[in-house]
Amino acid sequence: MGTRFGTDGIRGVVGSEVTVDLALGLGRAVAHRFGKPGSSVLIGRDTRRSGEMLSGSLTAGITSVGVDVVDLGVVTTPCLVHASGEAGSPAIMVSASHNPAPDNGLKVVVAGRKAGPDEEEELERLLDDPSPIQDRPNAELGRARPDRGAVAAYERHLTQIAGDAFVGLRIGIDCANGSASHVAPDLFRSLGAEVTVLFASPDGTNINEGCGSTHPERLAETVSAAGLDLGLAFDGDADRLIAVDGEGQLVDGDQVMGICALARLADGTLRNDTLVVTVMSNGGLDRAVRAAGGRLVWTPVGDRHVFEAMEREDAVLGGEQSGHVIFRDRATTGDGILTGIELVRAIRAAGRPLSELAAGIPRLPQVVINSVVSRLDDWQDDPELGAAIERATSELGDRGRILVRPSGTEPKIRIMVEGDEATEIERIARELATLAEARLN
Repeated sequence: MGTRFGTDGIRGVVGSEVTVDLALGLGRAVAHRFGKPGSSVLIGRDTRRSGEMLSGSLTAGITSVGVDVVDLGVVTTPCLVHASGEAGSPAIMVSASHNPAPDNGLKVVVAGRKAGPDEEEELERLLDDPSPIQDRPNAELGRARPDRGAVAAYERHLTQIAGDAFVGLRIGIDCANGSASHVAPDLFRSLGAEVTVLFASPDGTNINEGCGSTHPERLAETVSAAGLDLGLAFDGDADRLIAVDGEGQLVDGDQVMGICALARLADGTLRNDTLVVTVMSNGGLDRAVRAAGGRLVWTPVGDRHVFEAMEREDAVLGGEQSGHVIFRDRATTGDGILTGIELVRAIRAAGRPLSELAAGIPRLPQVVINSVVSRLDDWQDDPELGAAIERATSELGDRGRILVRPSGTEPKIRIMVEGDEATEIERIARELATLAEARLN
């Protein structure tokens, strides 16, 4: 059986890993498993050139088995998830999120939440053996229609949450030449902010290119030079946020979560006083939340693990250092625009600038190195690499920690070293990264 699904759907290079045939097959599988004649599957996409091609293939597959398609066009992933929940319909998002333009991906959503492992396994089986799926004759084929009403409903949802928090603010936004380009500028202006917009001219090939949440340097320079109050940087499908304070300093997902967690602890809306984070979060976040009377629950990397733990712990706030933050009382998935709104609400409630609030979330020195490797699946079985990790862990002792894991979306080994001494952890991380590249290529 195939293993096409990773930590966030199917993702890879268009034409070799993500193909027309794969999209066609997935469309048929989703319609067969989650649809029925007369029902609909929603489709959305980000701004990659390949998005129209893959959406067309999905549409052909879905309609071939008698299920309709509602095409939302270019939307953010959170918008598609919101629309799926409102309609009670399955959905497929065509996006590779923060990956470069040559990549694309297919994310399956079931009634307002991303498909779980069991559901993805069923789809894998249908992709490997599509014989249970029956094509329909002409009179029973599904139909396809566009619908932009879902975007307006999503914007109304965000507007209600924001209230008057943005009135009078001067903000910069980096839309990553992605889906946020179609939503964020007008939305934030309608909320009463003066908005400086960067990277909102998608051409199909420039998504995430030197911009967005993975490259927020230009936004930081703009915020500082123009004297703006803050900046918000999204990724290609706008499910992540990295912020910039008024001094041009980056505020990552850990700090955003910390600021929002402390605000919710103060007003009593952090349910069970719990914040859910992944093992990649900084230990300083744990110290800040515990000092305020809260607690952290740690999970493996991936928003699916975060959301499952949030449900298990009945928590309403969780996320990742990368800026993928979930407000479970507002949404079922990470939403960069919603996160920006919640962050500004916390700033307004505190009556202090973002720079001061971010300083209240201490950051232990942490180094993360992504090593590109060709034999990703062999990393745990390599004795030399394993021995080196054990030696480094023993050397750090209780002064820090080491986390080595494969990326779920790229051919990379992620090596994270955290501790009190910056020089020491930098040396250890580079030694392990160099060894991983030597042993796994």
